[in-house]
Amino acid sequence: MPAQSILIRCPHCQTKNRIPSQRLGQVGTCGRCGQTLPTIPLGPVTVTSSTFKAEVLESSLPVLVDFWAAWCGPCRMIAPDLERIARTYAGQLKVAKIDSDQNQDLSARFAVQAIPTLLVFRNGQLVERQTGALPYSQLENLAKRFIH
Repeated sequence: MPAQSILIRCPHCQTKNRIPSQRLGQVGTCGRCGQTLPTIPLGPVTVTSSTFKAEVLESSLPVLVDFWAAWCGPCRMIAPDLERIARTYAGQLKVAKIDSDQNQDLSARFAVQAIPTLLVFRNGQLVERQTGALPYSQLENLAKRFIH
């Protein structure tokens, strides 16, 4: 079940701001200092080698990373399920997609030998690895295990 609201810490003054779930994906401002708050994505985030650190390792949310390729049938098969998980658990879990052909350095760094490979990061640390396509129920169970 999706959250009714989430807390986002302002990166400027560190105040916690409560964001209603229906406002996720919109630009907001801190109730204390008025600065712009980080936007919570409503779908998977495309991650590259240059954005990996900020989007995955420095994320305040657990991140489910999908290593995929456009030519991969199983990757295309689970893509709609990953989009559904990203929308359902927005503000609780981030779903990131890394094109393994375009980001071979990341594939090598995490020893991705087959796709799809799903990695889960929490607090910048790799905590789970799953290779192969999973049905929606198993993808959701994987995601739920890491939601705060």
